[in-house]
Amino acid sequence: MLPAPFYYPFRLRLHDTDAAGRLFFGHLFRYVQDALEAFMEQIGYPLDALLRDGEMLLPLTHAEADYRRPMRHGDHIRVQVSVVELRRRSFALGYRFLNAADDELATARTVHVLVMHDTQLGEALPDALRVALAQRLI
Repeated sequence: MLPAPFYYPFRLRLHDTDAAGRLFFGHLFRYVQDALEAFMEQIGYPLDALLRDGEMLLPLTHAEADYRRPMRHGDHIRVQVSVVELRRRSFALGYRFLNAADDELATARTVHVLVMHDTQLGEALPDALRVALAQRLI
């Protein structure tokens, strides 16, 4: 049985739009980051604690996005976050930006790699993190 999808809801604010009142392309990644932080907290790995403790970091090594339909100021949007790839020391997350009618407005993908406190690549993702991510793997 697949786990319930994780959703991060937001309302598109004016300061994130261009002169036409549509999402400025680069600001999509602001919402990707917000969704990532909410997702990681939900699976028990809040990024603020990881950064504060400094033992394990998960820096972004790749990001991409596809824009399908305009997002406008005031739109209520949900970002569906899924684990799309799980490797030995890295993982990829997929993001689907959906409107109230479940139309896909944009998609994004980020890849994160484990780095230990001494700035060396980690041997492998910790078992507990691997399990938490694997439960969301689609």
